[in-house]
Order: sequence, then structure tokens, then C-alpha cells
Amino acid sequence: MIADDILLAELGLAVTAYALLGGADFGGGFWDLFAGGSRRGMPQRRLIEHAIGPVWEANHVWLIYAVVLLWSAFPTVFAAVASTCYIPLTLAALGIIGRGAGFAFRKTSTSLASRRAFGAVFAFSSVATPFCLGAVAGGIASGRVPPGIAAGGPFTSWLNPTSVLSGLLAVGVGAYLAAVFLTRDAQRERSELAETFRRRALGAGVAVGALAAVGLVVVAVDAPALFGLLASGPALALVVASIASGAVSLVLLALRRYVAVRVTAALAAAAIIWAWGAAQYPLLLPGVTISQAAAGPAVLHTLVGVTIVGTVVLAPSLWWMFHLFQRFPAAGAPERADGEGT
Repeated sequence: MIADDILLAELGLAVTAYALLGGADFGGGFWDLFAGGSRRGMPQRRLIEHAIGPVWEANHVWLIYAVVLLWSAFPTVFAAVASTCYIPLTLAALGIIGRGAGFAFRKTSTSLASRRAFGAVFAFSSVATPFCLGAVAGGIASGRVPPGIAAGGPFTSWLNPTSVLSGLLAVGVGAYLAAVFLTRDAQRERSELAETFRRRALGAGVAVGALAAVGLVVVAVDAPALFGLLASGPALALVVASIASGAVSLVLLALRRYVAVRVTAALAAAAIIWAWGAAQYPLLLPGVTISQAAAGPAVLHTLVGVTIVGTVVLAPSLWWMFHLFQRFPAAGAPERADGEGT
């Protein structure tokens, strides 16, 4: 059926958009955590706040889009994932709430103690949330989420070598993307911080690359079927593309090509998600194909029409928001003397 493939492609694009935009958003919280003390880390935290301020809520549109699309188009898969992985999904939801609250309340707090407390919530949630979401992806990819309501283990489905690896990669890739994006923002807003985030991007890129190399061994031992699929066909080509894009990104960072590296870094991250999709296709869960999991034709055709209309409205709006944000610099508000953050 053509409609189910179209909706699956849209689901993949939504997951990719959330991984890139939301991942970089979470990565900003990662660097907020390691920015340093209140005074020393204040310039970095102010840059991070400015960078994610206009978009931190908008990025979750892609998560909502993906969840609703999965629920509507492939309801049996949604039920299996939600009922088996309810623990990490609940923790991720709480993390998103806590992160938003911490980010918003820190900016409006007047005392250093409260800003530190809210900053700690914001930063910790920015690390815990992508880890939980990545762990769920690892559980699905390694075949630990079987079809059926609560058919998989509530702990083993996401606390296993492949899931832990996926969670760590989600945190690391988010931190890498954030550092890459912040180099350009720093160059435009606070040029003295561009070199700081360039070094962090280089370090994070090397660390993520090393983790991915170790991860191949982990997947080969823990999920040999997944490893075999990733090592052949279109999935292998996408894995190679990700490695090549990552290597080019490091070169561009070394050369201080801060605009071009945004493209290659995003491609390196996206290609891994696409490789996972290509490896599993046409299975969504063990023994469950796309056509078996799909809703009825009337639902699928309606969803295709609705998502097309929604994309026509949503995509230009988001593009315009990012365009305006990148075009106009931040107002030069004076910095508070008592510092802020964790």
C-alpha cells in the first residue's frame, strides 16, 4: 500500500527533525551543565539561552507529530512500544516538563540560589531525556519490543547493552550538534566564545566517533541480527555516509567553516537514523511488517491528506521563525553581576 509507506517516510522525517533540532536543543543543556561556576559560566549560559530561547518549545512539534502519526497510522506498534517502554517514556516526558520549567523559571528568578536550582533541573533533564529516548530506540532496534500489549520486559527492553549505547549516543550527538551550532551563534553574537565551542565540538565529535566505533562491537555481540542488517545493502551505504560526513565535519571545524559544518554534522547524525530505518524495513517490530501494522485504508488516506496540508502550513512557518532568529542579533542587555546558572 502506497499510503503506509508515505506515512512511514513522514514518520522517519519527523524523528530525524526532532533528533537534529531537539537533540541540539538538549545538547545546549548539556553544555550549560559543564559551563562552569556562576560567574565564569555566565557568558556561555547567556549564549545558550539566546540560542535556544526562540525554538526550544517549537522543536517539540516534531515529537508530537511523530507520536500522533505513529498512534494513528500504526496503532499496534504504538501500543506495543508505549506499554513495554512506559518507564523510559514516562521519565522522558517528566524530563521534558522539568527542562522547560527549569529553563523558564531560571530566566525569571531574582536570587542566585533559585537560578542555580532551576539551572540544575534544566541541565540534568537535558541529559536524562535524550538518554531515555535513545534507550527506547535501542530497544526497538534490537528486537526487545515485541508486538502485543506489555509483551516485552519493562526493564530489559531499555536497560540492555544496545539501548544503553543508543542512549549515550543520543546524549553525545546532541552535545556535538549543539556545540557545532553554537560556534556560528557565538561568532555572530559573542565572538570570544566561538573558539570555546569549536574546541568542544571537536572534542565531542571525536568522542562520539569513538563511542560509535565501540558501539559496532556492542551491537555485533548483543544484537547480531541488527548488526548483520546494518552491514549490508542501503543501510551500510548510509553508515558509510555518516562516517564520511562526520570526518568532513571535523575538518571543517578545524578550518573554522562554521556554516558548512552545520550541514555535514546534521547529515552525519541523520544518516544513522536513516540507516536504522533501512535496516529494519519492512519490519517495524519483530515479525510485524508495515502493512500488518498499518491502520485501515480510510485512516491512512485521510492522514496522508492531513499531513500534506499540515506540512504546507508548518514548514514555512518554522523556516520563517529560524530565518528571523538567525537574521537579527540579540539585544545587548547588560549582564547581571551576581551570575546565574548552576
